[in-house]
Amino acid sequence: MNWDQVFASRTARMKASEIRELLKLLDQPDIISFAGGIPDPALFPTAEFQAAISGILSGPKAEAALQYSVSEGYLPLREWIAGRMAQLGVPCDAGNILITSGSQQALDYLGKLLLSPKDTALVGWPTYLGALGAFNAYEPEYDRLDPHANRAAADYADAATAKGGRVKFAYLSVDFANPTGETLDRAARLKTLELAEALDIAIIEDAAYQSLRFDGEAIPPILALEVAQKGSVEDCRTLYCGSFSKTLAPGLRVGWVCGAKEVIGRLVLMKQAADLHSPSLNQMAIAEVAGAIFDSHVGKIRAAYCARRDAMLAALAAHMPAGVEWTRPEGGMFVWVTLPKGLDGAELLARSLQTQRVAFVPGSAFFADGSGRNTLRLSFSRVDEAVIAEGIKRLGALLRQM
Repeated sequence: MNWDQVFASRTARMKASEIRELLKLLDQPDIISFAGGIPDPALFPTAEFQAAISGILSGPKAEAALQYSVSEGYLPLREWIAGRMAQLGVPCDAGNILITSGSQQALDYLGKLLLSPKDTALVGWPTYLGALGAFNAYEPEYDRLDPHANRAAADYADAATAKGGRVKFAYLSVDFANPTGETLDRAARLKTLELAEALDIAIIEDAAYQSLRFDGEAIPPILALEVAQKGSVEDCRTLYCGSFSKTLAPGLRVGWVCGAKEVIGRLVLMKQAADLHSPSLNQMAIAEVAGAIFDSHVGKIRAAYCARRDAMLAALAAHMPAGVEWTRPEGGMFVWVTLPKGLDGAELLARSLQTQRVAFVPGSAFFADGSGRNTLRLSFSRVDEAVIAEGIKRLGALLRQM
């Protein structure tokens, strides 16, 4: 059978994730990998999850844990998340929360909810590769979102109209963004809100790394700034996507969307049609472990990742040749490196794997137009300080040769 003649047109925009492919390198023991932006499994609260799951399955909650459940998600978990959102400046209740299978599913649902073919999504240049993958299936156009620029709302609208659609949302990660590690300051967050108001579009705020601040002053989420202006989350256009993947356990695939109930209700219908609900046992386990140790555990992983960030920044300063620049994140898992023009991150990766056995992600994967070929992303979350120092030393030596 010729499958190409029956595949939907959207499949032409689906591409393999470079990061998913690079994760396979973790199985090669001689590779120093700065590629996957994934937590260190040595820091998982394994004992706490063992106790929580054992207790759930051996007690009165066992039947509910193994049974179908409501699409909105496990109520005690949604109530706990609502409490955390209130601490961030977003007073809400469980009805403002939908549990998803990781924040990646939330991005997929929001793309499906908001995008028609030819509509425009405003994204960073670069932006999170997983967001581009989620949105691509819905056949959008992309335009560059730069909150620091003075580009008029009418210019965005005219550009979208010329492409056959309209602007639907701005997507951004404001704290320690993947891939750059950069944080958007308060003024830029407010400017994004102003732009969204002028265009009458949604804001998708990806907060996957919000809890991983090492130093500097915390800035309220965009949703919190909007609630402060409008008084209620029900009147807000910002949709906040959170996750337990970077704090507790990525393998359990538990994330959430916080937003106006009108939007949450539409997302619930999508959840019902897609997978009915996220696994009940996973949600129950997250609720118990988060309720017991969330703050203390996050403090532990912050300290570990902070030491690794410091080691990477020190190694870059010691070993990178002149002309190489990098970000200095206040948290998260990533450092973004810009090479001198004329160097190619993909070519560097190929030579690095062959001669130095050091892996990273070439930066062009994070640009909607495939540009940024002289950039790369380094993750420090999975390797200890000594390995970081050795890996950056090898990478710097290769760059000097090139």
